[in-house]
Amino acid sequence: MTPLRRSRKTARAFAVASVLTLLFATAAFAATPPAPSEPIPRNATVLAATLVRTSADLRAAIERWTPKTKPAPAEVALYALYQQRIYRLLTRDADLAQQTVPRLPPALRRLSSDFLRAHRELYRLTPPIAARAIKVGPAPPAGILLGYYREAERRFRVPWNVLAAVNFVESKFGKLRSASAAGAQGPMQFLPATWRRYGLGGDVHDPHDAILGAANYLHASGAPSRLRHALHAYNPSGAYVDAVLLYARQIRADLTTFYALYSWQVFVKTRSGDRRVTGPGLP
Repeated sequence: MTPLRRSRKTARAFAVASVLTLLFATAAFAATPPAPSEPIPRNATVLAATLVRTSADLRAAIERWTPKTKPAPAEVALYALYQQRIYRLLTRDADLAQQTVPRLPPALRRLSSDFLRAHRELYRLTPPIAARAIKVGPAPPAGILLGYYREAERRFRVPWNVLAAVNFVESKFGKLRSASAAGAQGPMQFLPATWRRYGLGGDVHDPHDAILGAANYLHASGAPSRLRHALHAYNPSGAYVDAVLLYARQIRADLTTFYALYSWQVFVKTRSGDRRVTGPGLP
């Protein structure tokens, strides 16, 4: 007797059930956040379960983080770093990603697909940076930044989640302090001439002034009605525009995603490979 073939829908449901079974079986071991160098599973089923559990633990830690006008607690930083390292692995290993992402529950599958696509787009655009040129510092508190984005949206009608995505892509919310290869500066990465025209007389390195200046520039370039056009004026790359909008879509869908991305660390591309320069476990 020939065994029946599973339909794609049945196979997908079976994969999700397997992930959830493994998740529940290992939940007892998730009482403490992962160490900064915690190994990442290379088996797709185990990795999918690990990403589900890590994302759930990160969400719970973010909910416990009060008030969000204070720095993120250590547990948030550790869960966020582990989640970020998983996505970086999946970005580098396309085969592993193709096996892992379909095993995720639908909402996390959509978010992960957007994250991986955005990260691949941006990585291709990013030139290596000399180690001696790397400058970093703490980001302003997430709750404070959220207030700046919303103020800018009220004033210039640029969606707050788009401003947050630009801030994330350009400088990891102000953690990366280095000027770009083209000389762009500040948390929203303005060229001096552009800042003189759109910076409203503020300080390009001040987060509040930079976010308002970015909203002013995007509005003058067509936002919100021509948002893609405005973002292309900000950085003339289709890949850049796509990446910003992918992150912005997920931030808009779930505010927790903003706090998770805020808690990610800075990895820079150097001539000798990628290097993490902020976050727990560094000297």
